[in-house]
Amino acid sequence: MKLNLTRPIIFFDLETTGTNVTRDRIVEFSYIKVYPDGRPEEEKCRRINPEMHIPEESTKVHHITDDDVRDCPTFRQVAKSLADIFEGCDVAGYNSNKFDVPMLIEEFARAGISFDVAGRRFIDVQNIFHKMEQRTLVAAYKFYCGKNLEGAHSAVADTRATYEVLLGQLDRYPELKNDVDSLSEFSRIGRNVDLAARFVLNDKDEPVFNFGKYRDRPVKEIFRREPSFYHWMMQGDFPKNSKDVATRLFYEVQAERRK
Repeated sequence: MKLNLTRPIIFFDLETTGTNVTRDRIVEFSYIKVYPDGRPEEEKCRRINPEMHIPEESTKVHHITDDDVRDCPTFRQVAKSLADIFEGCDVAGYNSNKFDVPMLIEEFARAGISFDVAGRRFIDVQNIFHKMEQRTLVAAYKFYCGKNLEGAHSAVADTRATYEVLLGQLDRYPELKNDVDSLSEFSRIGRNVDLAARFVLNDKDEPVFNFGKYRDRPVKEIFRREPSFYHWMMQGDFPKNSKDVATRLFYEVQAERRK
């Protein structure tokens, strides 16, 4: 089965120095760009100098050491060309809504480039898998593709496997609609407003907090009563995309006050 596309979609995977979206850095990225007009897929993998030590615990997972990336370009050096590759594309990955996309946004921000999520559709293949089968990428590849995943935890292998798993899911589940809007919506977990789900919609379609002492409280209500909480978030260890959503909601409150 082929994906039913209206514009290009990029499948991508990151290997990183760790799992903290705001503090860790990318050491390798791989992508497959799939076009709606049937032209050949574009595939590339590149290692990145993270400008920080790669902890041994991370190296045990992806087998990339400081020496491996010492002479590689920094993310800042490749950011513009990578942003151009993503321009006008939808995005897909495995656990990407929670980790890879927020991590990429942070890296772009440090490089002075805004990665706009507005208007993009995001397909998280892991979320589809978990809703359908509840397993890991290695098991998903075996289950949907009938093959063993050689080289798991390398960006190239994981990216290719993620792409093939989605095609296998479309073949296996006729109830999955083969269009990016439907797949993006189905692969969401909950009614999150931001990618990291710090804010979600309640049954009145109001953004509410999904963490901390104000969990389930309307965001605008808290920002009206306690604007210092917004400023605390801006100084806190939150992903940039979550801060961007908080900022939008905070300034909507200010605009409402001026009316």
